[in-house]
Amino acid sequence: MQTQLFFSQKTDKHNTPDWLIRELALFFDWNLDVCASSPNVCGNYFDESSDGLNQEWRGLCWMNPPYSEMMEWMTKAMSSGANVVCLVPCRTETRWWHKTVPHASQVVFIRGRLKFGGAPHNAPFPSAFVVFGELDERQRDALNVYGWNPAVNDIVVDL
Repeated sequence: MQTQLFFSQKTDKHNTPDWLIRELALFFDWNLDVCASSPNVCGNYFDESSDGLNQEWRGLCWMNPPYSEMMEWMTKAMSSGANVVCLVPCRTETRWWHKTVPHASQVVFIRGRLKFGGAPHNAPFPSAFVVFGELDERQRDALNVYGWNPAVNDIVVDL
């Protein structure tokens, strides 16, 4: 087994899978992608040159942040006043997770491992949707389809 693949970090940017963008578009009319490298989920986006951390976020926002700056991006999402759906690595042991995720209105632990745009293999880490602000019931249900939401799903232990 090539373990260097699982522990390498050639980039901290992981493009949202195209299939996920298409599926979420059925339920979400995004106003802004707060940290994109190009038009992704919608035509309005902040890229590195426009520095989304120093911009005002409004409406329904999508965030798939660079993983080396999780505390900064998650703190901004939490305090922006916008409705922000975040696609993040599920790193429950980290400081940024403990400081920000408890303030989320919804958390969904995504089943399986995502294959991010252009990657030959699935990610070596699990992912989660973390939502700050309010979504309508249809949008909340759409996210819940992707995995386990501890606020609404019973724990099932199959031994």
